[in-house]
Amino acid sequence: MHIHILGICGTFMGGLAALAREAGHRVTGCDAGVYPPMSDQLRQLGIEVIQGFGTEQLTLAPDMWVVGNVLSRARNADASPKFPLMESILDHGLPYTSGPQWLAEHLLAGRHVLAVAGTHGKTTTTAMLSWILERAGLEPGFLVGGVPLNFGVSARLGRGAPFVIEADEYDTAFFDKRSKFVHYRPRTAILNNLEFDHADIFDNLEAIERQFHHLLRTVPSNGRVVLNGLEESLARVLQMGCWSEVRSFGATVSDFSAQGNPEDFIVLQQGAKVAHVRWTLGGVHNQLNALAAIAAAEHLGVAPAQSALALQQFENVKRRMEVRGRVALAGQQAAPSVTVYDDFAHHPTAIRTTLDGLRRQVGTARILAVFEPRSNTMKLGAMKSQLPWSLEEADLAFCHSGGLGWDAHEALAPMGVRARVAGSVDTLVQQVRDTAQPGDHIVCMSNGGFGGVHDKLLQALQQAARPLL
Repeated sequence: MHIHILGICGTFMGGLAALAREAGHRVTGCDAGVYPPMSDQLRQLGIEVIQGFGTEQLTLAPDMWVVGNVLSRARNADASPKFPLMESILDHGLPYTSGPQWLAEHLLAGRHVLAVAGTHGKTTTTAMLSWILERAGLEPGFLVGGVPLNFGVSARLGRGAPFVIEADEYDTAFFDKRSKFVHYRPRTAILNNLEFDHADIFDNLEAIERQFHHLLRTVPSNGRVVLNGLEESLARVLQMGCWSEVRSFGATVSDFSAQGNPEDFIVLQQGAKVAHVRWTLGGVHNQLNALAAIAAAEHLGVAPAQSALALQQFENVKRRMEVRGRVALAGQQAAPSVTVYDDFAHHPTAIRTTLDGLRRQVGTARILAVFEPRSNTMKLGAMKSQLPWSLEEADLAFCHSGGLGWDAHEALAPMGVRARVAGSVDTLVQQVRDTAQPGDHIVCMSNGGFGGVHDKLLQALQQAARPLL
């Protein structure tokens, strides 16, 4: 089968492309925004990517047009269609489907699907669980919304029965407004946490809770729901109805809990010590992710102690506190280097947990948070009031305000002189360069390419000849 994927460079659709290619299908695609790591992965796979959504692509005549949720029936200011290719597909009555539906029908049938849902931690937990099952010899397939460093790819079919998938609550497509995860029909479902997000499609938290309830309706009676016992929102979801075995994690009274700091902790199962995790990841959020993965793996017969050994070899995911470089400021080669990180955090809670985890690791060293409110939710300003709270552990915060419909200066005013705002990436880089000191930790946070800010920062810092303050 030849499939042409519209919106192929999204993390989900790019992973689907890799899986389809591995399964023997001919895969092509198109997109408007192309940036690493997905663009690199598609290039390495030899998948042709066409820039834009022009109607000339009709000549490809694929067997199926697979439509990503980035597409819509929107129109430009001159009333022309924003996605002319999609309009032509509809006009000509050509076969089309959504990515989640194509995946479910062609690749997930007959597999033991383990779906990882939640507002935060989906990508990391999916990668952790995939690695645990891999080390246990179960040869899982997986689709991760990032690139796990242990595997080097975001998706693979796998030879075994398990298939681990990052289960997003975002809508499926412009013609299917159900959450993506209802298509996957998991036998094991992880509910990591649940906060308000995706303000562009959900009116309130209750609306998202309802979608999570719909997910639970698809889990069979011999399946397992792994639930964060610290989340009131998930307790409400459970109260709507659950027909499967439930295993909780996180709270002291949960089935799976932790004793010790996030970098070195004992795993307790119903109060008994069953495993020990000592690893390089930091933050309570990663400790919780680990407990969720351990509880899910146990559903497939992997003992917690075996899972813990695998986690000690877990190398995290690209763009999750990934060190992009260390540089000595010009004229300061004898002083401590400045470290630049790349992180995917874009929701206020994710920003806070990322910075909290780093603070635990670096102690009193200065943390400079460089971020852009790029997600649809953040662009709408739905959570702008939470930004000062999310940035409390940062010594200085630098916000890229380009494209926002709200005043970033006003939103960050409670931070006083600790906050800086710039309308362009180049200005942002200049602000950071002029402020950086030896030993600083600079965390760049965005769910997009951020205008190549990481490389620009490293280059600017190398050229910055400033006296040691």
